Amino acid sequence: MNAPDNQREQLKQHFAKRVTNQARVVLDAWQQWRDTEFNDPRWLQDLREASEKLEKYAARFEVPQHQAIAGKISQLFNQPELEQAEPTAEQRTQLAGLMDELAANTQRKTDQEAQTAPRTFLRAPIYLAFNNVDSAQRIIKQMDFFGFRGQQFDNGANLIETSLKSKPQVIVIDVDFGGGNGAGIELVRQIQSAQETPIPVLFVCEREVDLATRLQAVRCGGEEFFTHSVDSGQLIEKIECYARANPQEPYRVLVVDDSKAQAAYMDLALKKAGMTPHVINDPMQLLFALDEFQPEIIIMDMYMPGCMGMELAKVIRQQDRFVGVPIIYISAEDDINKQLHAMSLGGDDFLTKPINPRHLVATLNNRGRRARTLQSLMIRDSLTELYTHTHTLHLLEAEIAKAQQGAPLTLALMDIDEFQAINESYGYPIGDRVLKSLALFLKQRLRKSDHCGRFGGEEFALVLTNTSESDARHLLNEIRERFGALRQPAGGQEFQVTFSCGLAQSRGESARALVDRARAALREAKNDGRNTVRVHRDSSPTST
Repeated sequence: MNAPDNQREQLKQHFAKRVTNQARVVLDAWQQWRDTEFNDPRWLQDLREASEKLEKYAARFEVPQHQAIAGKISQLFNQPELEQAEPTAEQRTQLAGLMDELAANTQRKTDQEAQTAPRTFLRAPIYLAFNNVDSAQRIIKQMDFFGFRGQQFDNGANLIETSLKSKPQVIVIDVDFGGGNGAGIELVRQIQSAQETPIPVLFVCEREVDLATRLQAVRCGGEEFFTHSVDSGQLIEKIECYARANPQEPYRVLVVDDSKAQAAYMDLALKKAGMTPHVINDPMQLLFALDEFQPEIIIMDMYMPGCMGMELAKVIRQQDRFVGVPIIYISAEDDINKQLHAMSLGGDDFLTKPINPRHLVATLNNRGRRARTLQSLMIRDSLTELYTHTHTLHLLEAEIAKAQQGAPLTLALMDIDEFQAINESYGYPIGDRVLKSLALFLKQRLRKSDHCGRFGGEEFALVLTNTSESDARHLLNEIRERFGALRQPAGGQEFQVTFSCGLAQSRGESARALVDRARAALREAKNDGRNTVRVHRDSSPTST
């Protein structure tokens, strides 16, 4: 195979991965809708949109098997019952068959070689291998509340065989599982040797271990090491960290260049790299493009008719929203002093023409990764990793503007009941654990299109897009009941926690006005005895 053919094959494989990732998004949405017994239309909408995107990706990147399956799914969605979110038994069976077919076409290479056909959902099981069976059962029961599927093993041979057939998201294993010091580490080493990519492993051990044992655990993929009694809350938090399998969203890159040829060249290079470019040839359109496209990275020519790139950079930096967005200059200018001067006026990097595509993509990936990390630190609460109060309001304002086109939008304000009493009875670290527990619980049950923030102390806000009051009430009642059944560990004892919630559907008013109405409903829920959901009405909130 010559070099051009090899490059084309590599490019084809790269795009095939994007199709595979989207297929897993479809499978995950199907699993979520099925888990609600087909009663939540929000997950049906997610499944419909994800399938449409899969069909487009598969057609664009020439993956005929996925395109054919996605097309059949779309045909089913055009039937009246599914449009009304009331699938018949026959339609459910047809959808299940198509999802099985999609899962079979989304296998890993090792699965195909083993001639097995596991269900390859985005959320694969978590494998637990403990010497203490009761402890494993207790953790699996807790994991179920957070949407994780736990599978327990009682011997090493079964663990190895199952791991080869169906790769788990995470393995949680006793260092001495199966008998003998370090037996669990040796089992993990055998499992990892047969994997294309390593499995995250969390080791637990009820005895003290030396540094040599910890090093052995690290060398075979050990990400965490728990000693003595295992706190199920801490363990589930770590599982959630390593079980995130969502494909990374492509970077949004704004290209500002008066040369149409140069802009088209970069547009093609960025698309090939899996990014989402937006090109403007008239720098006077910059402000409009910033508002409409909301770029994460900006590339601009340094010398353009009517203005300089440095001048545009100063305009961009005058807007708080874009202070942290990387700006990369491109120019034939090779004077290092002029380059440094340009970067001192708001730029972050400088690429000289002619631009090497690999250099361009590497620079954008590095800058984009760092920008996303910094942005996450700025807009997320450090304890719960949910959005901050300020950013939640910003998202709410944006969603209100979108909802004016007709889609319903509902705001939910939640407050943990008797939270101060929890702090006083069990201590502030346990109170923090409860907050993180609820945050994780919410993240597991919301869609990508929804937003969840910590609004203050023990108060949380959910911005539920394309969701009516009745759908939101059903969702929040389900979350309230499930969370209330969860047992919170506190040393040698356990306790349960509830929350109250107020709902208000947007009428196109300001974000503050919508918050006030949701808070009025929350007050009614508190006054009505707590552990309930109330919906705001003009006269008075109503109980649900």
